[in-house]
Amino acid sequence: MANKTTHNKKNNNTKKNFRGNNSSPKKTSKTVTDCTYKEGITVKELAEKINVSASDIIKFLFMMGKMITLNTSIDDDTIDLIAMQYNVNITKEEVADTNSLEDDQPDDPKDMQLRAPIVTIMGHVDHGKTTLLDFIRKTNVTEHEFGGITQHIGAYQTDVNGQKVTFLDTPGHEAFTAMRARGAKMTDIVVIIVAADDGVMPQTKEAIDHARAAEVPIIIAINKIDKHNANIDKVYNDLADYGIIPEEWGGQTMFAKISAKSGLGVQNLLEMILLLAEVLELKANPNKLATGTVIESKLDKGRGPVATLLIQNGTLHAGDCLVAGSSYCRVRKIIDDKGREIKAAYPSMPVEIVGLNSVPEAGDRFKVFDSEKKARQVAQNREEIKIEAERRNSNGMSFDDIAYQIQEGNLKEINIIVKSDVAGSAEAVKSSMEKLSNDEVKVSVIRATAGAISESDIMLASASNAIIYGFNVRPDAKIKKLAAENKISIRLHNIIYKALEELEAMMKGMQAPVYQEVVLGQATVRQLFKVSKIGTIAGCIVDDGIIKNGCSVRLIRDGVVVYTGKLGSLQRFKDNVKEVKAGYECGLTIEKFNDIKEGDIIEGFEDQEVKEDNNAN
Repeated sequence: MANKTTHNKKNNNTKKNFRGNNSSPKKTSKTVTDCTYKEGITVKELAEKINVSASDIIKFLFMMGKMITLNTSIDDDTIDLIAMQYNVNITKEEVADTNSLEDDQPDDPKDMQLRAPIVTIMGHVDHGKTTLLDFIRKTNVTEHEFGGITQHIGAYQTDVNGQKVTFLDTPGHEAFTAMRARGAKMTDIVVIIVAADDGVMPQTKEAIDHARAAEVPIIIAINKIDKHNANIDKVYNDLADYGIIPEEWGGQTMFAKISAKSGLGVQNLLEMILLLAEVLELKANPNKLATGTVIESKLDKGRGPVATLLIQNGTLHAGDCLVAGSSYCRVRKIIDDKGREIKAAYPSMPVEIVGLNSVPEAGDRFKVFDSEKKARQVAQNREEIKIEAERRNSNGMSFDDIAYQIQEGNLKEINIIVKSDVAGSAEAVKSSMEKLSNDEVKVSVIRATAGAISESDIMLASASNAIIYGFNVRPDAKIKKLAAENKISIRLHNIIYKALEELEAMMKGMQAPVYQEVVLGQATVRQLFKVSKIGTIAGCIVDDGIIKNGCSVRLIRDGVVVYTGKLGSLQRFKDNVKEVKAGYECGLTIEKFNDIKEGDIIEGFEDQEVKEDNNAN
């Protein structure tokens, strides 16, 4: 029998007081005394159920300050008001969730097999997490990160003494609290790195809290022990104060002393991981349809939506019908962490899949279904639920000039839309921005997704008076024009904490930074010319603004920044020119970059000094 939550009739005094307002609409038809409803019921559907005019309900809610239409889905609190007004018992049916992506099939103990441990590396920023993984994998990831800070979760599987171990590398900067929390929830063992010269820092304690909340065993790796100012005893004492007692002191936590840079002590750490994994007896059932978690996702310029998945149970095969969040696909390709295409992925393996119809969100669950029809239906249902929830959360905000309104004390809420090249960054930015809320101003991120800034984002921003923040994505000329027409502010960044500093400064009414990036214009590549000794010359037409010789440029493909550098040369009819304005054709090159394609957008920009207002208070 379905579980039910009843919106009971209130006592007579309450009803009398509620209806005491003479402006309340009169009931024009005989109501029923009992009825049931399901999540997402509209005004029209509820009116039919209780045999009341829909217009009466709309008028009643209007008097209560709620603006709705016939097709508006109404929440439980609003239904409670209607039940009280029309003297009916309205009961909600809690139906079984047929759209769940959790692994709900019990496993036969005989099918369970040992699997590789999933290990999350956590710790404070710059304490050596990625450097440790670099040493283990014998590769170099750090140099590819903006500012040397890891901004996405990486997943890698490595052989340790002939056994597989899966590592998750979570960002250590404070902005990525949500990503670390997500990493802890899908992991078996947490390795917390503490730099011997820095000691226990805020994110160290945060990482410990995440691991404890997830009830995951911890191994402490004390890094940089070869530095002259290393103080291992202080690290031991600080951790003991926080309840982490080493085995040599009679506690239960394994401590490893390492140097991630030189590799000193790393083998000992890996052996500790294998020993702990053996004690945990980690198992999964490979003989079933796969379930697991989306670690990362992005819109790839050549392959479309791509997601990195962590298989947690079952086996994923090429050709499987899969739902991840509200996205679905028949898996076209499975690629392992070393870039090789494989036919099947087993428990504890991190893999990249190609073929999704849209970009899922990092942290979404995924599940394989036995038919494409079923997968498509579940994905569509989940998308409808997501859109409805997003629409309900998109409350308007009245302001003309955000900074002015904050200074005047009139602005109570800032709505923000976040678009990023990968979903993990979008989620992290959302979490960090909402943390900036204070008693005077609330920061509300109403959408945070991966992909280029779209017309849909502009329309949502217009409807809710939101600011759009883009990370490693750039709007094309059409989107910029649409944003300008709707007076939507688009802020573009590639380092998250700078965006947070900007938003925080605006909330505090501080002045703009001394230097500010100014976009000069955009040009579309129409034709390509390959010239020896020069490289690729792009024949372009300037769509918007101007392109200046020697300016900085971004090459944008499908709304995502592919390369940032300097303009090499700018010509019109074989003559070098200083600038080319909108509507004119030109030929240009980009310094040290030749991978230009027809249809690419080249955006020119420069840093301009912002003059300080000496008369400011």
